[in-house]
Amino acid sequence: MTEPTPTDHQDEKAPLTGHSLIQSYLKTLDTSPGVYRMLNAQSEVLYVGKARNLKARVSNYARGSGHSARIARMIRETASMMFLTTRTETEALLLEQNLIKQLKPRYNVLLRDDKSFPNILISREHRFPQIKKHRGKRTEKGSYFGPFASADAVNRTLNQLQRVFLLRNCSDATFESRTRPCLLYQIKRCSAPCVGYISEQDYNALIEDAERFLEGKSTAVQAHLAKEMAAASEALEFERAAALRDRIKALTQVQSAQGINPRGVAEADVIAVHAEGGQACVQVFFIRAHQSWGNRDFYPRTGAGAGEAEILEAFLAQFYDDKVPPRQILLSHPIEDADLTAELLSERAGRKVVVAVPRRGEKAEIVENAARNARESLARKMAESASQARLLAGLAEAFDLPAPPKRIEVYDNSHIQGTNAVGGMIVAGAEGFLKSQYRKFNIKGTEITPGDDFGMMKEVLTRRFQRLLKEDPERQTEAWPDLLLIDGGAGQVSAVAEILADLGVDDIAMVGVAKGIDRDAGKEEFHRPGQRPFALRHNDPVLYFVQRLRDEAHRFAIGTHRAKRAKAVSLTPLDDIPGVGAARKRALLTHFGSAKAVSRAGLSDLQAVEGISDAMAQKVYDYFHDRG
Repeated sequence: MTEPTPTDHQDEKAPLTGHSLIQSYLKTLDTSPGVYRMLNAQSEVLYVGKARNLKARVSNYARGSGHSARIARMIRETASMMFLTTRTETEALLLEQNLIKQLKPRYNVLLRDDKSFPNILISREHRFPQIKKHRGKRTEKGSYFGPFASADAVNRTLNQLQRVFLLRNCSDATFESRTRPCLLYQIKRCSAPCVGYISEQDYNALIEDAERFLEGKSTAVQAHLAKEMAAASEALEFERAAALRDRIKALTQVQSAQGINPRGVAEADVIAVHAEGGQACVQVFFIRAHQSWGNRDFYPRTGAGAGEAEILEAFLAQFYDDKVPPRQILLSHPIEDADLTAELLSERAGRKVVVAVPRRGEKAEIVENAARNARESLARKMAESASQARLLAGLAEAFDLPAPPKRIEVYDNSHIQGTNAVGGMIVAGAEGFLKSQYRKFNIKGTEITPGDDFGMMKEVLTRRFQRLLKEDPERQTEAWPDLLLIDGGAGQVSAVAEILADLGVDDIAMVGVAKGIDRDAGKEEFHRPGQRPFALRHNDPVLYFVQRLRDEAHRFAIGTHRAKRAKAVSLTPLDDIPGVGAARKRALLTHFGSAKAVSRAGLSDLQAVEGISDAMAQKVYDYFHDRG
């Protein structure tokens, strides 16, 4: 990419805005490709766009008519513009998406779901490969298949593979410690390589069959199994023939259970959008190996009502920012710069990626199915949003808030006699629970008495709002809450009010939720600073809403605490030795059986462990013997 050439221009004599302001830039622009930014009078970025020809694109905005209501509104708010030129049009597209991700302009389409997708991994770290679910970077040696739309889709496929190919899913440590086959062998889901019931050669043959199946070569696998079954029958190996028959039957059931089995589409992402009422749903179906590996819906921010083509184009660039695109992407609507998008995705994939809008045949039917799902999902979402809006309005009325809250933060703590203490924060708003914005806080304060809930809450809120004040002191973003819900009564509310006053943010509404005299759900009392407690009627929908919020915060805090406790239980002194990572730790524990046995081992014994070099063996030995 060339060094960006910024251009910023304003008329000092008479400040211009809107069409006149945009018109004044035309004489400074040429026909280079690049990226432009539109800013308001407060220098906030309203919109980031790309252009094959900057002068031609900006001249479109300079026209006084012919714009959609959304674009006309954006033009009226524009008080200045900035420009960055690039060498190529593809670089402009890449720069545009980087700036959108960084600046999150109000009028741009923004993908808000950044979750990773699970894969199936056939690990090659062991002589008897393990099959398992995998998320994140592909650092482990093995064969990866995916993405799958959800953990459920992966689990279903893993169960099918176990039934057909009898592959192990246990960890290497469990594998090495087995002396007799586990339950999975008894229910014909594993071939029990851990106790030698299958040879390494035969097990690897099963692995090869599983990989062929995941690559879409299920017909070849079925023919291979049928041939083996016939040979076993001729050799009078009836038990083996029966086992192969059962595997063929299971494979047939797997194939018939697939919802979509496109014959003419081996690998593709099918992406359809439906927009209505300023909202949009993008539905993505993952097709790999001629099989549907699930679907996921997304609800991008539409930039105040963008059209389907703009939503799709922005979605593609952002969705594949950290994912490898498939060989083919099938769309429900044509996009403006399909050639640039295909070029960018091809660069990311390291091979050709085709972006197409099918009009007939099997591909068109698959896209229509995705579009129907998008329409239905958006209808459900809009119905839920309307219900949520009524609940937020009722909450504002019940708690005397000036307006329905846009962001509610609910806090809770969890610990056992003060140990492994954590704080949890959940977030809810107009779209329900915003799980991507949940936060956990490991309690770090050394002066907090074990079990001191007041002290824990003070640490959590102090850390939360100090960070907010540092990152957004002017409260320009949506990260600031309108309402805090605290688990507790007058004492907790008073303590929280004091904490926020010390931080200078005492204008945020807060309500304490106490369970009342009998501590029964439905008899909650609500406490506000300086006011008498009150209750809502037993069947009030707002009461049920508050109960759901409190229960979700409690669930999240307990889940976080359990995860921390489980991690603490699994820690060993080996975790503190520099250079001993997961693989070396596993090798040592497998060889010696326990961390205590490692600590007692001699240097020569440590050097005998596979994967442990002489230098690392010396480091481990010194850690346990020369720490005085």
